[in-house]
Amino acid sequence: MSPTPVNQFKQALRQGRPQIGFWLGLASAYSAEICAGAGFDWLLIDCEHGPQSLPLVLAQLQAVDAGGAHAVVRVPSDDPVVLKQHLDLGARSVLVPMVDTAAQAEAVVRACRYPPLGVRGIGGARASRWGRYPGYPHEAADRTCVLVQAETRLALDNLAEISAVDGIDGVFVGPSDLAASMGHLGDAGHPEVRAAVGEAIRVILAAGKPPGVLATGESVAHEYRQAGAVFIAVGVDTHLLARQTEALAGRFAARDDTPEMSPRPATSGSLEVPRDSADRPGTDGVVVR
Repeated sequence: MSPTPVNQFKQALRQGRPQIGFWLGLASAYSAEICAGAGFDWLLIDCEHGPQSLPLVLAQLQAVDAGGAHAVVRVPSDDPVVLKQHLDLGARSVLVPMVDTAAQAEAVVRACRYPPLGVRGIGGARASRWGRYPGYPHEAADRTCVLVQAETRLALDNLAEISAVDGIDGVFVGPSDLAASMGHLGDAGHPEVRAAVGEAIRVILAAGKPPGVLATGESVAHEYRQAGAVFIAVGVDTHLLARQTEALAGRFAARDDTPEMSPRPATSGSLEVPRDSADRPGTDGVVVR
């Protein structure tokens, strides 16, 4: 029996220590374990857009833990049942997408906490290591990191109130959906979007919470870090695999340096496949000369 482990990622966010992360969308424990050993502070298991299932998430949690990184699970929605299932699997940090109001953020916190502070059902399961963390029901609120994602105009309008909600441990700005909401679909790097992200970071910091953001370009990642973002995801496994395999294939497809093969003359005692069927002595198609 032992106490529930401290959530080092949550502790780092509280202290304002930069946490560099990476997005996992492949739904593979094998690739998650590879990425866990790469040196990132945290890895996000994406259940909103990735082809995930609970057994797949469990396998990835185990792989990331074994690799020495911290796993954050982005659940597909703010459904309390979905949050309960992923917390019971052992997710110690969750990111909830599309949170637009303070009331929605408050409901997320309640879904992640046991009564009387919330509505999470008592189960524990892997989260409590099947009772081996006897204090888990009382320690879970402190050990669980609850993050919400602001990614619409409405969310930005309500950002100060969302960030001020007790129990919200960080607010993550989603540039892609924000760009779409602002009329710049497919252009997360648009100057208006970048300016909005920068202002959102300022508002979140002013509320005393750590801001997070996804920034797959190195220059924009540094820009958001300079603005005050604390936890930044700097890459996505599916995008990295797609772009790098395309680049590798392209480097070879663009070259035609295969040497031409000249036929060698037959020598005495060599084996030769005859060109004239009349030369075939049998069914094996080989003539010895």
